[in-house]
Amino acid sequence: MESRGEPECPVCGDSGWVKVVDEGAGAARPCNCAESRRLPRLLQAADVPPRYRDCTLESFKTSADSEAERLALMGAVAACRRYVDGFLSMDGSFRGIGVLFVGPPGTGKTHLAAALLLELVRRYGLHGRFVDFTSLVHRIQSTFDPTSPESKRGVLDPIVDAQLLVLDELGAQKPTPFVNDTLYLILNTRYTRGLPTIFTTNYPFETGSAGAAASAVSLGSRIPAVLVSRLHEMAEVIELDVGDYRARMLVHSVRDRAR
Repeated sequence: MESRGEPECPVCGDSGWVKVVDEGAGAARPCNCAESRRLPRLLQAADVPPRYRDCTLESFKTSADSEAERLALMGAVAACRRYVDGFLSMDGSFRGIGVLFVGPPGTGKTHLAAALLLELVRRYGLHGRFVDFTSLVHRIQSTFDPTSPESKRGVLDPIVDAQLLVLDELGAQKPTPFVNDTLYLILNTRYTRGLPTIFTTNYPFETGSAGAAASAVSLGSRIPAVLVSRLHEMAEVIELDVGDYRARMLVHSVRDRAR
């Protein structure tokens, strides 16, 4: 007979239960190892891309070319911390309001979105999901192939039902009827259920707000107006009207190596 090797948990022998004495009768309680194994599974199921799996609010670089940009970055991180700390309401329920990160490409929106998701999963044991909207559209379209092992519902249900969702690159896809219908299904369902969603977008609500320098196109021209209205109710807006985050990271790395 092949040996199974040593159990990972010496307390319960990987059974998940610990025997206790209950006035002479046999009884059992759940072993603490079950909870310790649950978190890694939740983090893996969140499906955060490898590039962003180590993102934290602490690792977000707030150095900038100007004091105004540095303060804006520090303000964004502070807003994220307040969101995490206030995520659990006094009655023990999770808040239904999400976050919308708005700013030009390269400002660190996805870093902050991933950091929020990972922090909330760790702190509250949430079932979270990270989704790049462009990749999601292509994945759904691939289900139309009769040989596809996936169905449209099988792809969408875990996203729509997630306790916490990151929807990256909102508005990046050309607004075709199919794209709009898919987006409406996700947003409207989560809106009616009160499920929090974290969004990132390169497009400002208005051309005079964050991101206008990079694009004169507003978010309202990329997604249906009814969803723009929903977003005002679904999410707290955090604007990142600053320079390229990736460039700042590169400069920071070069300076560190030079020391």
